[in-house]
Amino acid sequence: MSNTRSVLVTGATGQQGGAVVRALIARGHRVKAISRRPESDGAKRLAAAGVEVVAGNLDDGASVAAAAEGVDAMFLMGNSYEAGTDAETRQGIAAADAAKAAGIGHLIYSSVADAHKKTGIPHFDSKYLVEKHIAGLGIPYTISAPVAFMENTVAPWAIDGLRQGVYAAALPPARVLQQVTIDDIGAFVATLAERREQVFGKRFDIAGDELSGAQQATILSEVLGRPITYRELPIAAIRQQSEDTALMFEWFDRTGYDADIAALRRDFPDVGWHSYADWARGFDWSVLDKRLGEFAVTPVI
Repeated sequence: MSNTRSVLVTGATGQQGGAVVRALIARGHRVKAISRRPESDGAKRLAAAGVEVVAGNLDDGASVAAAAEGVDAMFLMGNSYEAGTDAETRQGIAAADAAKAAGIGHLIYSSVADAHKKTGIPHFDSKYLVEKHIAGLGIPYTISAPVAFMENTVAPWAIDGLRQGVYAAALPPARVLQQVTIDDIGAFVATLAERREQVFGKRFDIAGDELSGAQQATILSEVLGRPITYRELPIAAIRQQSEDTALMFEWFDRTGYDADIAALRRDFPDVGWHSYADWARGFDWSVLDKRLGEFAVTPVI
């Protein structure tokens, strides 16, 4: 292709980073991935797919700068679930500084939709602190800010419920929530890398669909061929596990995401946006036959 890019991807062995890698490779781009453990199975799978895997981590700015040398763009993401919110901010700022030191031509940062609107949700605020730092660096950048993941339907905390015919979340049955699939995030980031100057300095909240929990249960019933009932979880039970997550669900119920889905489909048609029904029809539901621990889906957003 005439606009082939070389892109450094962080978090490449995870869900979102992996989707970015797949989309870039599918479009003919060259991909480099930074990994804390290049000898891991995940890193080896990347290498087998044609990805150049280099050692490094977001806490080591020198390793990030070295990895970023000579690439056209860098996809940067953090993970507050693993590192904690303070560490996510620290690592994101250090990695962004390293990208600037390496002379990166385009930094694409993965945040979360509405993080810039003072939600008071810790893992939204931690990402926005990185956003603000990047905006002040004086380098070409774009913010990709996804809403909730459709894949959260099959997260470890939800899968046993589905096996028993229940889809549960801490929202009223009729409360609408915007969602996006990781494949669309990957395709969107690849598009940003291709468009470059057209998207410099811009922030995009991205979503593929918006529907209620009751509507999700109806779709799941149709796709799985058996009844799935929606159940509202008490927010107190969520708060016992995580104050951060409880605050997020309270915000979902009170305010919620407001990405312009129609504009995204109009302006980025090459992403191939999926509705929730599209995602459910294409998902490999054999996971319902597996025992907990045989597969892993990391909670995101």
